[in-house]
Amino acid sequence: MMFLSTRTAVLIAMAVNSLVGVTSAIPLLGSAKAEVYTHCVQDNWAALSFDDGPAVSTRKAMELLEAVGARGTFFVNGNNWGCIYDKADVVQETIRRGHQVASHTWSHKHLNSLSYNDVKTELTRTHQAIKQITGADVAFMRPPYGEYNDNVLRVAGDLRETVVTWNLDSGDGLGHSLDQQVNEFKQAVKEKRKGIISLQHDVHPDSINKVLPQAIQILRGAKYQLVTVAQCLGMQPYHSVGSPASDKSDWHC
Repeated sequence: MMFLSTRTAVLIAMAVNSLVGVTSAIPLLGSAKAEVYTHCVQDNWAALSFDDGPAVSTRKAMELLEAVGARGTFFVNGNNWGCIYDKADVVQETIRRGHQVASHTWSHKHLNSLSYNDVKTELTRTHQAIKQITGADVAFMRPPYGEYNDNVLRVAGDLRETVVTWNLDSGDGLGHSLDQQVNEFKQAVKEKRKGIISLQHDVHPDSINKVLPQAIQILRGAKYQLVTVAQCLGMQPYHSVGSPASDKSDWHC
């Protein structure tokens, strides 16, 4: 029996795929999986992050963070609580004000149940929309519900997107009361949780208007430095930054 080296096997797979006209239907043997991060690299850093926008409360979240000299991270959907193109001005403003924009997939599906191609579509559509709107080529994504498997990680790896989940869930997406949400931050501080990456949703106004101010106060009172996800991992938020697309004819969902 003849055994092939990994490099040889990959080259053969590439040649076969080329011959039969296969492009991205099946990931090539040996394609790298994306890394998954749940917490910051520095113990006393906290990255406050928000999912499912852009939303009506996104600007308020930015204002609250900026009031204490901080910036947040916004994992946006393409078409979940609304079409991203309808709030293009909010996405542009988020980057302009120094906050981080990242991908949260197109329509917030359970990625673990999808094929390689369907996962790729969920990531690629959002990635391209953000780039069209802002000119930024995002380097981070968060899978809906925090769900991922090898298939998801391979797609993210092929698209050069780092996967980020969290180690502090406010519970706003689970219907927790405002007091319960605030207590999640108090508990994290009590435990001296290291390198916090939080989960909130800017599509829930009370999460921003009533919980976020207290979360900021709690974390800063415990001497956490509030940073973006990219900062807290020591990485760049975007592969590149350019200008928004001038042609807006396909800016629709």
